[in-house]
Amino acid sequence: MEIKSFRELIVWQKAMELAKQIYNITSLFPSFDQFGLANQMRRSAVSIPSNIAEGKQRKTKNDYLHFLRMAYGSAAELETQILLSKDIHSSLDYVDAEAAVIEIQKMLNVLIQHLENPHS
Repeated sequence: MEIKSFRELIVWQKAMELAKQIYNITSLFPSFDQFGLANQMRRSAVSIPSNIAEGKQRKTKNDYLHFLRMAYGSAAELETQILLSKDIHSSLDYVDAEAAVIEIQKMLNVLIQHLENPHS
């Protein structure tokens, strides 16, 4: 069965949940960090499902791959920011968000590989 909408993609759904988790975590940051690391983490988190959606709506496989790779890059950015945030704001719980970003990276990697090599 062909997926017609980005909303049907499990990786997009998981990325949306991750973005919400990041908003919840960063809302607990002290006020001095709301325009620094918190803002950057939110931007990276929102970028993941946004790029998946934009890529899916594009008309060519190459465009789709380009945006999936951008989503993958944003996920790597967010993973780095989570690691930094854990050191700075160690009292917060990052377990679910950290696991989710790694799972999303794996899912994106599989999707990218499948689109690059559909017969493998």
